Amino acid sequence: MEKDWLERTGLLLGDEKLERLQNATVAVIGLGGVGAYAAEMVARAGIGNMVILDSDSVSESNRNRQLLALTSTVGIPKAQLMGQRLLDINPSLHLTVVQEYLTEENVGILLPKGIDFLIDAIDTLAPKIALISYCVSHKIPLVSSMGAGAKTDATKIRAADLSKSFNCPLAFILRKKLRKQGIEKGFQVVFSEELPDKNAIVPTEGERNKKSQVGTISYIPAVFGCVCAQVAIEKLCF
Repeated sequence: MEKDWLERTGLLLGDEKLERLQNATVAVIGLGGVGAYAAEMVARAGIGNMVILDSDSVSESNRNRQLLALTSTVGIPKAQLMGQRLLDINPSLHLTVVQEYLTEENVGILLPKGIDFLIDAIDTLAPKIALISYCVSHKIPLVSSMGAGAKTDATKIRAADLSKSFNCPLAFILRKKLRKQGIEKGFQVVFSEELPDKNAIVPTEGERNKKSQVGTISYIPAVFGCVCAQVAIEKLCF
């Protein structure tokens, strides 16, 4: 591995912590507004092994907030684009790219063994619950992103245990669903203390597992992703 590009990270963290990152495996599930930024920040921190998963392709509506969305990338699978980007950042990265839709039935098949930390950036409920349940039951440490839509104040974004999240409709529903499975706490979530703008949420039909369309601003999902990456790096280093 070329050491020069990680020199400044090493100055901040020290050689021992940098080595921990280089030996660790992080999975990022979902490569949209939150997940792509999380994956990039983790890679730039010096993670040596990554798994990325997303079944979606870039659409025109992604361009207001998603790292991978450009006029030139519309229609291209996000997993493919993210994989190319991560290897361009770190050619020595050991990368597994999965272009599949995660479900309760296939989560155990799609996720490889040996994951040290997982970032859940899925924005639909059913696969999100399946992923979290799998991680908890298999003792895979994780951080889960809550709703980044209908919010505008980046200073209100924070990380805390699931049981301490509030003012987030997705977190509320997630707590309710997971409680039925005996999961009430034990992993961190990234959420916003800001109440969502109800006028920015409209019903929708025809999208898989989505009942509403939510307004978004460019910078909020990016900050969510960066905080997810922070939680992952801190858990692996400290």
